[in-house]
Amino acid sequence: MNNQDRRNTGEPDPETAAQFKALIEQSSLGGELAQAMRKRISAEDGQRLAARAEETINTDTPEPPIPADGGGPAQWRRRNLVFIQSAAAAVVLILTLAVVLLGGHQPTHPADFAGPEGPTVVVWIPPAASRHTIADILRQQGVVASSAAFDLAVQHDPAFGPLPAGYYAVPSHSSADAAAATLVGGHARVGNVVIDEGRALLDEIDENTDDLKEGIYHKIAEASCIRLGARASCLTYEQLMAAGATDPEALGVPAWALAQVRAAPDRGRALEGLIAAGSWDFDPTASPQQVIKELVTKSIASYEASGLLRAGASNGLTPYETLIAASLVERESLPLDMSKVARVILNRIKVDQPLNFDSTVNYGLARTEVATTGDERTHRTPWNTYAMTGLPVTPIAAFSPQALHAMENPTPGDWLYFVTIDKQGTTLFTDTYAEYLHDVDIARQSGMLPSN
Repeated sequence: MNNQDRRNTGEPDPETAAQFKALIEQSSLGGELAQAMRKRISAEDGQRLAARAEETINTDTPEPPIPADGGGPAQWRRRNLVFIQSAAAAVVLILTLAVVLLGGHQPTHPADFAGPEGPTVVVWIPPAASRHTIADILRQQGVVASSAAFDLAVQHDPAFGPLPAGYYAVPSHSSADAAAATLVGGHARVGNVVIDEGRALLDEIDENTDDLKEGIYHKIAEASCIRLGARASCLTYEQLMAAGATDPEALGVPAWALAQVRAAPDRGRALEGLIAAGSWDFDPTASPQQVIKELVTKSIASYEASGLLRAGASNGLTPYETLIAASLVERESLPLDMSKVARVILNRIKVDQPLNFDSTVNYGLARTEVATTGDERTHRTPWNTYAMTGLPVTPIAAFSPQALHAMENPTPGDWLYFVTIDKQGTTLFTDTYAEYLHDVDIARQSGMLPSN
């Protein structure tokens, strides 16, 4: 068909059609319409898109092309213009229909609880859990109605960062916003106990101040509390102490410690040293026996990972004896000197010399003091290293990884004595009793030891 025929039918020439096609393809509206079809735009966005379409047509509609011969009948030019405007109007109509169909379709809101809240549930948040993982956990436990609602509640909340792994108490049937606020509020985490180095299982009272030093069982009892409105549900110190006196094998005690734990002279202290110092998580909804088993099992795993079962090659002790000695190192030295104190212990055991540690005199006493008396030192107990040679029958406290490492890898040396001579913790080591007495005089002069 030649140009004259196209003029007669009103059909634009190829150049005109190509220019209009380029206009449509180059317009950003095509891409926006495709995005709208994929994500279901809102009514507001739909109106914006329609306005853009009309604006594009009004500003981008090309003038009809000039024929190659430099001119042509006015009727021919009018027909080309009518064609372009009609096609442009069709584009506007398509976009308008998209606005009606898509913009008018409002997004549905995810399911969410409106209240009232239900009973408190305890959920476990694993390490490095994403907000999507947390949302799924809360939905599965009945805390929130849907994962999407919780995800929507926290995705733009700057207060909601990564949660530490652990157990969290949250009311069931919570709204997504309320559940998020509870988790980051600082009171939801439960079942987390921090056991400091040198702490014993049972409570102790200071002889001079009457202050109570809470034992490990006491700390676990406090950490077990779950708030239920105005009241709290907690395990008790007595329940945990009784549970610790039951069958040690059922409590997670390993085979290499089983005989000594079963033979412990004080059943309430039988698990001494088998719950390690550190920060531990446990399920506060479990029974006292289950809680203790969880803590013992985790502690034993940390001991064995440190090389405990191989330590006998360097210290000549069994794994359980290494734990006993590590508890003495913890109570008798600062971290800087732990490996030397470990060597003193081994050297004294080798020559059958009493260890003479005041910490072992205090152990087992309801009331304790730093400077023990002569009568207390001569009173024979399963732990008093003034009244016997060798190690106590059980550990005397929880100990740090540093103390265990020192006992597993003692510093080579011939020392038999040591004494701390000032308040900065300076400790002098010697292999002769005469030098030791000289160091004791220095400690007395600095006020570290009583004059007697």
